[in-house]
Amino acid sequence: MVVAGQRSRPEGRLEEIVRRVLDIVVAALGLLLAGPLLALAALLVWLEDRGPFLYRRRVLGLGGREFDAFKLRTMRVDADNWLTGRPELLAQYQGNVKLQDDPRVTRVGRILRRLSIDELPQLVNVLRGDMGLVGPRMIHRSELERYGEMGAERLSVRPGITGLWQVSGRQDLSYAERIELDRRYLRERSLRLDIEILLRTLPAVLRGRGAH
Repeated sequence: MVVAGQRSRPEGRLEEIVRRVLDIVVAALGLLLAGPLLALAALLVWLEDRGPFLYRRRVLGLGGREFDAFKLRTMRVDADNWLTGRPELLAQYQGNVKLQDDPRVTRVGRILRRLSIDELPQLVNVLRGDMGLVGPRMIHRSELERYGEMGAERLSVRPGITGLWQVSGRQDLSYAERIELDRRYLRERSLRLDIEILLRTLPAVLRGRGAH
């Protein structure tokens, strides 16, 4: 189990510095290369229903600090209100924080999700220091209690754009499986593991497994 004292060692601090430099360099290059694709995707989102192309999700970051994680909007504009009038779907969502074949997702949104293009704006979060390229899943404050005694450790690192959950099935996983993968990541976290996850992410995205 990783404890706070382990990260205070000189080699731990050096690894964190290297990790942060890697985050900044890759995120900056990613935004530069993906700029035209992001602009096209944003236009397609707007053209479908004339709604905002950017979605902000309030989540927990390092030390429990809240921030807005950026995504291209993939759901109908009234997605949250739409659920409140459908108690069965609302209960399913509250149980797993997801819906199988979510009917709120737009046509353009399904394509963006399958290719993970909707998550590209989170590269801005990485540059700002809110997120890392690799880390545990980002979660809302209401989800933290599900982590039990692991909650404090869960907030000891930045959430990631990708992680073990991303390369292990994504939305096909149950919530318990997602928590267990976060636990495993925190236990085994290292720069080498982060690089391995980054290298596995693109093939996982191209296969589209678990993308809903």
